Amino acid sequence: MPDLSRRSFGGLLGGGAVSAVAGAASPADAAPAERPFRARTGAAAKTRPNFLVILGDDLGWADLSCYGAPHIKTPHLDRLARQGVRFTDAYSGSATCSPTRFSLYTGRYPGRTAGGLAEPVANRSQGLDPDHPTVASLLKEAGYATALIGKWHCGWLPDHSPTKSGWDEFFGNFGGVLEYFSKLGQLGTYDLYEGDAEYRDLRYYTTVLTERAVEYVGRDHRRPWLLNLNFTTPHWPWLAEGDEETGAVIAARIRAARTPAEVTRALNHYDGGSVAKYAEMVRSLDAAVGEVLAALRRSGQEENTLVLFASDNGGERWSYQWPLSGEKSLLREGGIRVPAILRWPARVDGRQVSHEPNFSPDWTATLLELGGARPDPSYPLDGTSLAGYLLRGEEPPERDLFWRVRANRALRRGHWKYYQDADGTDHLFDLAADLREQADLGPDRPELLAELKAAWERIASGLLPYPG
Repeated sequence: MPDLSRRSFGGLLGGGAVSAVAGAASPADAAPAERPFRARTGAAAKTRPNFLVILGDDLGWADLSCYGAPHIKTPHLDRLARQGVRFTDAYSGSATCSPTRFSLYTGRYPGRTAGGLAEPVANRSQGLDPDHPTVASLLKEAGYATALIGKWHCGWLPDHSPTKSGWDEFFGNFGGVLEYFSKLGQLGTYDLYEGDAEYRDLRYYTTVLTERAVEYVGRDHRRPWLLNLNFTTPHWPWLAEGDEETGAVIAARIRAARTPAEVTRALNHYDGGSVAKYAEMVRSLDAAVGEVLAALRRSGQEENTLVLFASDNGGERWSYQWPLSGEKSLLREGGIRVPAILRWPARVDGRQVSHEPNFSPDWTATLLELGGARPDPSYPLDGTSLAGYLLRGEEPPERDLFWRVRANRALRRGHWKYYQDADGTDHLFDLAADLREQADLGPDRPELLAELKAAWERIASGLLPYPG
């Protein structure tokens, strides 16, 4: 198969993706159709933008109706996509929760820091070094107000906290998972905090976070702001509004647990959930985002607020990922390709779709450039700013996208993907022709496979080794 340019690859892949989505949408939603992304050059914002970065938790690539979900309607996120740009080839920085958050907060590969080697962070000894620059600390130095609402998952008190890493305000949970009503988390203890103090609220967690985010965006801000809004929805346990009785059963199991493994088993909720329950949780996430966006509109800040919505990694168990293979924890497409939507009315036109590959650290670099903040030269970024592509009509950056987890390795260059499975077997996939990663072309293209493997190893040689 001849090599394709990244732009022609985007056209091939994007056409199929858009057709699939249009087929799942109503005629009113499908018209007018998305058009290929094109920067609105010549425009300039009078002031620096606010940044509202919203993460879903374990939300699969096709779990939104604007990405083709046949059984889940997400009108608010669909509207956000119509008002901005929908990315078909967006990736998380890793295949699990906390490493991706490390990559988004620092703009670097998770393996640059000791805390990022945990997949995921699971005890009090692990976390993000408070001395490491973050998107929040760098924007704060540039004059931004900063807040994080929701899931942190980059370490616990007393050593780790958003307020130790550049966020002025924190309201949320330190761990990676909690029972939605009791707020009992993965350490078996209560895990809802305001700053460094416990905050008691036993209502459904998505509702609690939404209320706090609505309050924040509705304030009379005197300077530009960054809000990281990290929902736990639709991460297990499989609970929606009104499921207090099921939540109480899980909470009782957590209280009775004698080991961390038993706590995790209770929260994993292997005896619960369903496709219908998962769809209900995704709809609640969509409704929550809708409430926050409505508050932003009422505040008069909508025009010059850049909203970025994405997932922290691929879906699992009940998620709809077709046609991708794999899921959370794996570096197959289903574990790392995520929905991503950007809206910025002041600078970016709506009803657009982009097929350019990008991953979490790119957004860190982009926000820093748009906010007038400079990266710390002692901690060089691994992400590449997309500002030139989004605003000035520049060609998208040409570079390799790299991932490393304990069990897998992956690198994407254009439409080619190098993947090594848990058995140590190397594979080569052409994502333009085989998005499901079923046709291994390594035996047919051994030189290309060796080239991509060598590129992966060059990057990996500069990262910290896994302990043990």
